[in-house]
Amino acid sequence: MSSSESGFPVDRRSVLTGLAGLAGAAALPSGTAYSAPAAGPGSVEGSGRYPAPWPEPAPYGLADTRPDLWPRDDNSFVLPLELRPRDEELGRVWIRDTYVNCFVVDGRPLYVATGTTRVPGLTAAAPWNDGIFVWVSPSLRGPWRLADTSGVRPGAEKGKVWSPEFVDENRPGRTVVAAWQEFWYDEQFGKRGEVWAPELHYFRGTWYIVACMGDHSRKVGSFLLISEGGVEGPYRLAEGNVGKPFGDSFIGGPRFIEPGAYHHIDGSFYSEGDDAWLVLHNHLYAKFAADMEDIVPTTGLPAYQQRPYAPEPYLEGAYVFKYGGKYYLLHAAWNRTSTNPDGTTRHAYDPAGPGRVQYQYDAVLAVSDHFEGPYSKRWTAGVGAGHNNIFEDVSGQLWATFFRNPNFGYWADPARIDDAAVAGVVRLEWTGPASNRLYVQRRNHGRTIAD
Repeated sequence: MSSSESGFPVDRRSVLTGLAGLAGAAALPSGTAYSAPAAGPGSVEGSGRYPAPWPEPAPYGLADTRPDLWPRDDNSFVLPLELRPRDEELGRVWIRDTYVNCFVVDGRPLYVATGTTRVPGLTAAAPWNDGIFVWVSPSLRGPWRLADTSGVRPGAEKGKVWSPEFVDENRPGRTVVAAWQEFWYDEQFGKRGEVWAPELHYFRGTWYIVACMGDHSRKVGSFLLISEGGVEGPYRLAEGNVGKPFGDSFIGGPRFIEPGAYHHIDGSFYSEGDDAWLVLHNHLYAKFAADMEDIVPTTGLPAYQQRPYAPEPYLEGAYVFKYGGKYYLLHAAWNRTSTNPDGTTRHAYDPAGPGRVQYQYDAVLAVSDHFEGPYSKRWTAGVGAGHNNIFEDVSGQLWATFFRNPNFGYWADPARIDDAAVAGVVRLEWTGPASNRLYVQRRNHGRTIAD
């Protein structure tokens, strides 16, 4: 995401209003201790101007499951995205890895939305899906319309801006779909090849999409698309991705991925001024070249300086944004339940293991004075809001996306699965410049969603 210096006025009153003090201690994870962070000199946090930060769970690595950190009816809503023919039976768009942002284009705000979608007849976005769809709107509330791609591909499905199906659009010197991104077939899965977690960015007057070819593809990893027109395209592949995804290959992912095919997934985009960076899974980063055709360096990428959990679990969806002069590093982490020695329930960002059950796919944040770090300890910013992004609306209000993971945990329960895989947004609150915490809007700490 672009930094908060992206051209929007930051109306602190709309972001930060709230009451002082801690919210009720309902639903604290059993066996969890909390210790309050010290406020800086002259802090007004908790005085009414800024809401107070919450004590941090101790020891480090425990998850905060308090209901105030959940997206709720009073702080969130699901975007009314225009339906495609495939969506009519369900009555809404099925989407994962929801991405939403707001940009000023020709002097007016333009909201964009995208994410990982599935094809009719499949229950998931694998082992193949048919590309990237984009929705646009003049406001966060809508109306949300599929991007008008009729001028790019007359008669084709509306809103689809890129797909492995577009391989026949390749021309000498202009690649739309690389060989490693094409659909392919085998006896185990049949048709294979899916695109994950797209992000849409407007940078230096050009539209870009960062996305990832998923586990069932010829090569697995992140790539960049560059628009030669508007938000609807047409898009072509960056020159640095014609042969492979960004970064190095290494052993990873499911066992069915061929050796040498796995690269760093979940690519994200950060820009500040006239410079842009690629943020990659496993917490790596690289600066884009001035012409945006590749990253520098192309291999051996540097890593963020972080405060890992001990032991460090598998994290996804690395994302960086800037707010209030600070850099925030966002990850998706599974909050797993297990049993403490005294029989109580433990909620923690533990690695997978015997007796550990996936509960919620959380958003965890850390903050730093510098893009590369060092970053603070992580904290739970949103329960069940993992693999998301954070953005500012036209008034300067901060929001995060969420999608409710349908594969495992709380939202995979048969009683809840019909409400999973949504294009959700939740209002955020900031605790001020002394502690620089961001949370899902807690109860009694600010405006309700109806405001």
